[in-house]
Amino acid sequence: MATLKELAGQEELFSGGHRLCAGCGIPPIVRLVLRSAKGPVVATTATGCLEVGSTIYPYTSWKVPWMHSAFENAAATISGIESAYKALKRKGRLPVKPVSDDKDTKFIAFGGDGGTYDIGLQALSGAMERGHNFLYVCYDNGAYMNTGIQRSSATPLGSATTTSPAGSVIPGKEEYRKDITRIMVAHRSPYVAQASPHNWKDLEKKAARALEINGPTFLNVMSPCPLGWYSKPEDSIALAKLSTDTCFWPLYEVDEGVLKISYKPKEKKPIGDWLKLQGRFKHLFKPGGEEIIEKIQLDIDTNWERLLDMDGKLIF
Repeated sequence: MATLKELAGQEELFSGGHRLCAGCGIPPIVRLVLRSAKGPVVATTATGCLEVGSTIYPYTSWKVPWMHSAFENAAATISGIESAYKALKRKGRLPVKPVSDDKDTKFIAFGGDGGTYDIGLQALSGAMERGHNFLYVCYDNGAYMNTGIQRSSATPLGSATTTSPAGSVIPGKEEYRKDITRIMVAHRSPYVAQASPHNWKDLEKKAARALEINGPTFLNVMSPCPLGWYSKPEDSIALAKLSTDTCFWPLYEVDEGVLKISYKPKEKKPIGDWLKLQGRFKHLFKPGGEEIIEKIQLDIDTNWERLLDMDGKLIF
């Protein structure tokens, strides 16, 4: 695991000057993941905030080979790049054996929850099943923030979006969010983890571990979005931390089938502390919203107890 001084001394592979919003969680996630790779990196992104904000023609923030194809196929794109790399090695057009495994090329795909949980799930599932050697990083901000704040399957229960507006008809999104991390674990991926940008050490450690493994790995990272959360930009990192202190976003990893919780809050905070700082949940603090907050809390408590019960155990 690298120290903060070592990370700060590394070359910046994702430059400033992009058009991502103030307080957006994506830039620190991408910067830290890229710094965690010890060798050359090839990256691809699904359509979304990251792609649009970092590659407005003729400019780019990427200082590594980068490719974008479509919203739904970032995992298929990185699979093709990785397969082409192996084919060039077989044909002798690239060195068969690098100086060290650490210096071999790393392949990373980035996608938001829309391009991962929903539109890109088929491509991601296929790439995982085929066993390609790459890391897929999902920056989860809980909606389609780039196209108008529509609900996605990652949107939490009760959240107001432009396609699940809170009002007299519905109280925000009526469904629970999909647990994509557990779905990736079910693919028997050699490494799956959840992380948050507020805990740089944990995020760097997990990204480095995922990149050193030969096979398909997955990292789901909490990504605060002031625009879609109706929160203050300066509160983003605090909100990310609070998501883990409430156990809405538990930090854990499944490494070669063994589940390990990375962070256990000394005092688990009520989910209301996190919800009340976001305008997308303000309707829940009016008369009639108590029942939904209770449902959210019960779901969090149930999932947290399940994780505690599996901590340190082989789950597949």
